Amino acid sequence: MCGIMRGMDKKLKIITYGCQMNVADSERMAGLLRQIGYSLTDDLDAADLILINTCCVRATAEDKVFGQIGRFKTLKRQKPALILGVTGCMAQKEGADLLKRAPHVDFVLGTGQSSEVARVVQSIELERKHVVDTSNVSGDIPSEVYPLRGGQVSTFVPIMYGCNNFCTYCIVPYVRGRERSRKPNEIIAEVKQAVAEGFKEITLLGQNVNSYAGGMTFAELLAAVDKVAGVERLRFMTSHPKDLSDELIAAIAGGEHICEHIHLPVQYGSDKILRRMNRVYSVEGYLRLVEKIRAAIPNVSLTTDLIVGFPGETEEDFQETLNFIRAVEFDAAFTFIYSRRSGTPAATFANQIDDETKHRRLNELMTVQNAISLAKNRAMIDSVVEVLVEGASKTDDKIFTGRTRSNKLILFAHGSERAGDRVNVRITQAQTWLLKGDVI
Repeated sequence: MCGIMRGMDKKLKIITYGCQMNVADSERMAGLLRQIGYSLTDDLDAADLILINTCCVRATAEDKVFGQIGRFKTLKRQKPALILGVTGCMAQKEGADLLKRAPHVDFVLGTGQSSEVARVVQSIELERKHVVDTSNVSGDIPSEVYPLRGGQVSTFVPIMYGCNNFCTYCIVPYVRGRERSRKPNEIIAEVKQAVAEGFKEITLLGQNVNSYAGGMTFAELLAAVDKVAGVERLRFMTSHPKDLSDELIAAIAGGEHICEHIHLPVQYGSDKILRRMNRVYSVEGYLRLVEKIRAAIPNVSLTTDLIVGFPGETEEDFQETLNFIRAVEFDAAFTFIYSRRSGTPAATFANQIDDETKHRRLNELMTVQNAISLAKNRAMIDSVVEVLVEGASKTDDKIFTGRTRSNKLILFAHGSERAGDRVNVRITQAQTWLLKGDVI
């Protein structure tokens, strides 16, 4: 009877952890829940339904989720009609065990059951029973369900789900299933809808966009989306180095709205560790690919992911990685300590690295990369760049933020600019992770 009492003015709070794909999944689930009378709120106390969309790629992500779930125990006691649901990768991995640890959770839906979220919520509204469903890792939300998007300027459009690569450290293939590509016409229709809602920047998403197989190559899809009227900037992530083709490089170089930024996770700079990770490319092959990209797109920004502390990593391997990043000179790198994930091959490998060594190596790696990032940013001082305005800074509403086509974060004094405007900014100051400048 709770659903009847709430009527059609029900409030939904979604808390999303993890990657951009999780953000896109949350927006799709919000779209489904909108159809049964839920609207989004940022006020936890006003929420009738709290949905926690989870990540399990690293142990720290799981710890944060369990901490959040624990904090809602008191809120559930104060509001017995509140529905609390857990979805996403951690829900897929933990299943019914999650309810044993947190019995105040009402439902647990795995990655392949997110399309059932509205039906499950309605059943709980009428009859308070726990629901756990992790039976399918390849059931995607139908394309006709339009997402309830956040943000004002930029948005994500998934082009495929799942992963076939089975890197030995990664749990994604086990919790998201094998690769499934959406049809090009569905993707383009969604891009057009996003543009009609006012979004200027589109990011095409996939665990490995380069292996897109929806009836055309990813390069062809990217070129097709580039032609959609109203798209002002087009990005994509993430690329696997083994699949980044000459055709794709040419598409980026020749695109009108395709941004000159490639996130190309290398993960490590030693052939021995790359083999143990099952990354199926070599350091030399990656370096050749970087040369090819920079030759075709001279102003490209290259970013990457790096893992330290992988099982069997020696000091020699680590020094090879430091030399590797000095050679490549990434614009930025997202650096992580290896996180042992049960269910992955690497979790069973011998020669696990102790925490003290992991943290020391992470700090050394960040010191080297941060110096490179700062030098690259300092080289931009006095240059003029086009910035897509995102809005006011979180800490100072007199300062606005935006990004360059190369995905550099820019801060500038606010004048008459509005979110979604494109402005030219002269760079005056450089820091490791951002730039400052003046609108001209």
